[in-house]
Amino acid sequence: MEIVSSSISSCSKEDQKIYQNWFNFVDSDGDGRITGNDATKLFSLSNLSRPELKQVWAIADTKRQGFLGFNEFVTAMQLISLAQEGRELSSDLLRSKANMEYLSPPSMEGLDALLSKTDGSSMKKIETNGTIQLQPLPPINLFSRKSRKKIQPSLTAVTSVTDGLKRLYNEKLKPLELTYRFNDFASPALTESDFDAKPMVMLLGQYSTGKTTFIKHLLKSNYPGAHIGPEPTTDRFIVVTSGPDERSIPGNTIAVHNDLPFTDLTKFGGAFLSKFECSQMPHSLLDHISFVDTPGVLSGEKQRTQRSYDFTGVISWFAAKCDMILLLFDPHKLDISDEFKRVISSLKGHEDKIRVVLNKADQVDTQQLMRVYGALMWSLGKVLNTPEVVRVYIGSFNDKPVNEEAVGLTGKDLFEKEQDDLLDDLIDIPKKACDRRINEFVKRARAAKIHSYIISHLKKEMPALMGKSKTQQKLIQNLDNVFEKVQKEFRLPAGDFPSVDHFREVLSHYSINDFEKLKPKMIQAVDDMLGHDIPELLKNFRNPYE
Repeated sequence: MEIVSSSISSCSKEDQKIYQNWFNFVDSDGDGRITGNDATKLFSLSNLSRPELKQVWAIADTKRQGFLGFNEFVTAMQLISLAQEGRELSSDLLRSKANMEYLSPPSMEGLDALLSKTDGSSMKKIETNGTIQLQPLPPINLFSRKSRKKIQPSLTAVTSVTDGLKRLYNEKLKPLELTYRFNDFASPALTESDFDAKPMVMLLGQYSTGKTTFIKHLLKSNYPGAHIGPEPTTDRFIVVTSGPDERSIPGNTIAVHNDLPFTDLTKFGGAFLSKFECSQMPHSLLDHISFVDTPGVLSGEKQRTQRSYDFTGVISWFAAKCDMILLLFDPHKLDISDEFKRVISSLKGHEDKIRVVLNKADQVDTQQLMRVYGALMWSLGKVLNTPEVVRVYIGSFNDKPVNEEAVGLTGKDLFEKEQDDLLDDLIDIPKKACDRRINEFVKRARAAKIHSYIISHLKKEMPALMGKSKTQQKLIQNLDNVFEKVQKEFRLPAGDFPSVDHFREVLSHYSINDFEKLKPKMIQAVDDMLGHDIPELLKNFRNPYE
């Protein structure tokens, strides 16, 4: 099964030129994006029904960002062509080469006349030193935006959900975070690259459980810096992502690259950055998803040797950034070492991202596999403190054929179904990336708001003149009571409060008296953002045919 499909690769160069011409015509502001209002006017020229056009947009805008780039625009045009031929639209339709071999651009009634008008009026004459020269005119916006609904005065210029979140963060949430130093207690301030970053999948597991081989299996090729062996061969964190050529970039270089979301990793020091690198290579899958290959978690005597950096801290940092976390197990290595327990504990708060993979399952027969599966579920139940049963995928994720002698025909069918399920889960990651970004943004806003209430309450309890030091010590010791008072006073959910121990540890390095008092206007701005701005933003960038 293919993870992604490329619409442009199935186009001839002549068709690409036609689509580029149409795209430039509709993209009147030249930002490389076509919004719903622009698209509806162009798509109406196809004479397809509204339900058909709704499906075209839904398939083309897979990430649900509310706009089409050129790649997505080509997908939409190909879907319109297929619909005009009477085909039933689906996302799988474009994957068949038979469907794409003789596909021509769709029939768009009246578009040629509009294009000729634009071409004829796109140049103006200027007389210079007796010579007449042609100069391009500003583009004529035939697809008027006057009817576009305004979100808010501050959001009128945005052309996607991501752009809207950036604007809201900088104007409404970031001032609150900086005022009450939320970034020192929780996560660092967000940057442009954090919003624009591709989805990431992190692989965790003990050494020789097949993490690197798993990535190689998906890419169907090696990536720069990949080492595979029975002992701990991957001794560093490697981010595998797309690039123009195959190369490895050292960690210190990546950490100062503002276009990548890794600048905050400098806080783990040079010892970590020397064990961190970025592996780039041209690949269609990596255009949509990046993978994080991690060092094998140690067990036995090996785990007694201390790493030179905060291993669990780095894992926790990546867990917050990733969209999916794959825990890989080997049928012969089901014991969860102390270091592995600490690693899994560092994933707290991201349980919804965790998927478990029982890899190399064809190395045991069916009876042994049943026992191994039961033992794995029992071990995970002791470490993952959640009432829900975690999803476990069973298979052998490598390039070798399944060992039918061990698992039999039934086991082979099971492995293939499990692999398809896992690949389907991976396919959904780019589609859900925008939804996850919104979800994380709302969680962050609520956490920052609660943080400001806690800090302002502590500030209010401080005396004006005498006894500040003793009062601060008493407040830090009784932080549980402070949390409870804030929760009752502002009627906040207990589940949204931070860890008391972590908050106490960070607070001990500050003077409470230096913090700001409660600023109701800042709180109200965040409330307005959560209650009005974000819902309105999503409303304006949803499927235009809904």
